Amino acid sequence: MPRHARGFDVDAAHEYLSRRDRKLGKWMQVIGPIAADPRWRKPFDPVDALARAILYQQLSGKAAATIVGRVETAIGSDRFHCDTLARCDDAAIRACGVSGNKLLALRDLAVREASGQIPTLRQMATLDNDAIIAALVPTRGIGRWTVEMMLMFRLGRPDVLPVDDLGIRKGAQAVDKADDMLAPKALLDRGERWGPYRTYASFYLWRIADAAGGQKVAVKRSQE
Repeated sequence: MPRHARGFDVDAAHEYLSRRDRKLGKWMQVIGPIAADPRWRKPFDPVDALARAILYQQLSGKAAATIVGRVETAIGSDRFHCDTLARCDDAAIRACGVSGNKLLALRDLAVREASGQIPTLRQMATLDNDAIIAALVPTRGIGRWTVEMMLMFRLGRPDVLPVDDLGIRKGAQAVDKADDMLAPKALLDRGERWGPYRTYASFYLWRIADAAGGQKVAVKRSQE
């Protein structure tokens, strides 16, 4: 069974994309090289990462971090999984500022972990992107975008293009100097030329969207 490495050669990706797409290449030259994400080499618990992604949804980073800290205190652990979440009843978790929908999502995640439905980090190394997405999106509160962020920022998969992401679509619009953003399906077709390094292209599209929108500091795209 093939194993998928965490991370990829960003120098090779930079050279390939610069030659493959001249419009993107001009932006890449302006922005400069984007380094490999240090999280690609760090072990992590997928359940913990997914729980944090749930808690961060639709909140500012500061507000979400406050709520996460309260939940950590309530469960007496800095790791979210079925055993630690079981230490608190629903009322205690809601008192931390967790919405009803997010509480249901956390409970569903814990149940699925306990029943072996959430792949471990070791198991993910043997699964392709589509298999990981298929395994995780049935969980309440976990959509394709959330899994794609894990694939890109935590697992370091080289060929992910989150076509539903607004920043990605804005970045592609700026690259092509288009009047309108491409629809997701059209962007998927446009991104074929960036394979097998669509993740690295996405890193640039986000930076390009920031630059085109006048952002002086890169917008954070994925929570720890």
